[in-house]
Parts: sequence; structure tokens; C-alpha cells
Amino acid sequence: MKASADLVGRTLAEVAKLVEPGVTTLTLDRVAEDYVRSHGAEPAFKGYKIGQLPPFPGTLCVSVNDVVVHGIPGGYTLKEGDLLSVDCGVRLDGYFGDSAYTFAVGEISEEDTRLCQVTYEALNAGVARAVHGNRIGDISYTVQSYCEERGYGVVRDLVGHGIGRKLHEDPQVPNYGRRGTGRKLKQGMTICIEPMINRGTHAVNTGSDGWTIRTADGAPSAHYEHMVVVRRGQPEVLSTFAYIEDVIQAPYRKAVLTDG
Repeated sequence: MKASADLVGRTLAEVAKLVEPGVTTLTLDRVAEDYVRSHGAEPAFKGYKIGQLPPFPGTLCVSVNDVVVHGIPGGYTLKEGDLLSVDCGVRLDGYFGDSAYTFAVGEISEEDTRLCQVTYEALNAGVARAVHGNRIGDISYTVQSYCEERGYGVVRDLVGHGIGRKLHEDPQVPNYGRRGTGRKLKQGMTICIEPMINRGTHAVNTGSDGWTIRTADGAPSAHYEHMVVVRRGQPEVLSTFAYIEDVIQAPYRKAVLTDG
């Protein structure tokens, strides 16, 4: 799982090298697929099925501006000032890796920079709660309170998840909830924590393709995701943003917060 998580981080860094105005989201997707396959892994999202929906066609979920998650790669050309959330998953030697990062395309507004910073910080705050003996609700409450106190909408329709030999496993990890509630966290449990935070309302709508999730009011959204192993005292973060942040300037970069 460490190797899978590491490959996801390196893949996102390859994408980061290309994020600029004039590049299509399909170009990013093709580069990511080539990179994943060249390292002996398979894209986890490509062909993924939910219910009666058509299989997801991309290696990446590429979500621009008001698209929260599950944006389908295509002919959209990135523009100066766009927010671009990229979610990547791989399967390597039978284990899955999954992580997401929101990129600035060129220069973005102060409001969008702040949105990214708060979402990034909320992820780190939630990660710090992923320790043995806590409960899922402790993570959820931390993310929710951090973002809502700063005026942002916390998406409720989508959640983080367990991960391992399947991409999505129990338990679900919501970004809202009450402290001391939910499943107890135990040593060795591996989960994905992924705040999806909107500049406006928390409400979202699903597009006609069945995949694309947008904010109900058209406001921008940000999304960051880490794979985390529950440990005693301090969590172990399997995924890394270091490769990405060696490529880009991230004004919202923060160290992972410690518990308390």
C-alpha cells in the first residue's frame, strides 16, 4: 500500500508539470495513464462501475472550478484562474492507492487561494485525529468545524473511505459529524480522508452523465485527499504531496498538524 500511495503521488507530480492555461484535461489524463502503466500498475478509476452508470472513462477525475469531484477528462482547455482538482487512483500488486490535490491554473483569486488553504489545513487537522481509540466522528467533526467556522460549505453527499485490496472499503469517513460517534479507529486500519469544501453552499448536484458532481450554487470547490494508517499516538500518512510541491508553488502548504 505504501508503494501504491507513492506511485499516486508521483503520478500527480507528473500532472502538476503540465497544469497551465491551454492544456486540455484529456492531455493530463493520457500522461497519467502512461505513467501509471509504465510503472507496472493499473489505473484504479478507469472502467470503475457504480450501479447502472457507464464505466468511468478516465484514469483521473479532473474537476474544474464548480465541479467538486468525478469530472470526466475531455476537451476542456484549462484557463488562467481555474481551480483544478485532480483525483488519482492506482492498483499495484493487488493493493490500491488513492489521493487528490487541487491545483491553481496560473494566478488564482485571493478567495480561491484561501479556499485551498483552508481545505488543505482541514485535511491535516482531520488526519491528526486518525489515531487508535478515536472514532470516525472525531475526524468528521474536526474537518467540519474547521471549515464552517471559516465560512465554507462542507459537502455531505460524498465521503472518504477505507482502502486496501478494494478501492472503496468500509468504513465511510464523512467530512461532517459529531465527536465521539461512529466506528472506533483501530491500529492498522487504513482510510482515505478527503475534505470536499465549497466556497458557497454545501449542496451539490449530479450532472446528466451520472458522474460529474457540481456545487449547487456554481461556487468553486477544493478537494485534497490522503491515505492514512491508524496508529497509536500518531497516524501514519502513506500518501504524500511532496512530489507535487517540488513542482509547484503552493501558498497553502502546511505541515501536518499534531493531535491537540
